[in-house]
Amino acid sequence: MMALANIWIVLPTVLLAGGLIGASGIGGVLLVPVLTKLGGVSLPQAIAAASLGFALPALVVLGPLRRQRAMAARCIPLLLGALAGSAAGALVVGWLSVTALMLGVTLLVFFAGWRGLYPPAVAAAPVEPLSMTALLALGVLVGVGSALTGTGGPVLVIPLLMLLRQPVSFAVVAGQASQFPVALASSTVHALEGRLDLWLALICGLLMLVGSIAGQRVAAGLDTRQLQRMVSVVLLAVGAWFAWLLLA
Repeated sequence: MMALANIWIVLPTVLLAGGLIGASGIGGVLLVPVLTKLGGVSLPQAIAAASLGFALPALVVLGPLRRQRAMAARCIPLLLGALAGSAAGALVVGWLSVTALMLGVTLLVFFAGWRGLYPPAVAAAPVEPLSMTALLALGVLVGVGSALTGTGGPVLVIPLLMLLRQPVSFAVVAGQASQFPVALASSTVHALEGRLDLWLALICGLLMLVGSIAGQRVAAGLDTRQLQRMVSVVLLAVGAWFAWLLLA
């Protein structure tokens, strides 16, 4: 396993990121910054470890989806697109410079923070469901973006579907379902390309899983909207830090 700098800081912070995922749904984008800036892991390897690490929390949410089979079935084109897009995105990781990858992570962190502070408005009236072609294209976009930044899928799927005025219930189910194909395809490509530290990914996955379960329980007694705002401010601060490092 790759040695981690400041391991006693990194592991609790990964656990905290998992807690933020469970409590607010937007903490997962912190994993790559934690591994790179606190753990001393190279950016491509941090992205690879994060991609597989999100598979464990993804398996947990697949269980409840069985109770929403009709809605989950509507997600199939999006999932197929995410599968293909994340495989392509993982291949591109090896070709891009560290600066380009860091820019992508920075933009996504800013996006996640902005989404938490200013979530898309819920559609006031029913809208036409997206076509299979539109869902497939959206899935490809989400897969590529997730693989390039080491995120699990929902951070892109949910706000994009909301911006397209799709029902909240469908956006949440689609976001949850997208995690597994993104993790599966991108981590497979990273492994074949020799970038995947399996033990690091499994440790991150287990910590995020434990943190996510704990975060869900803690959030049950808190003001979820206020918590989301606090997490968003943290994300914007992290994004500003990354932007400063890029410009320095």
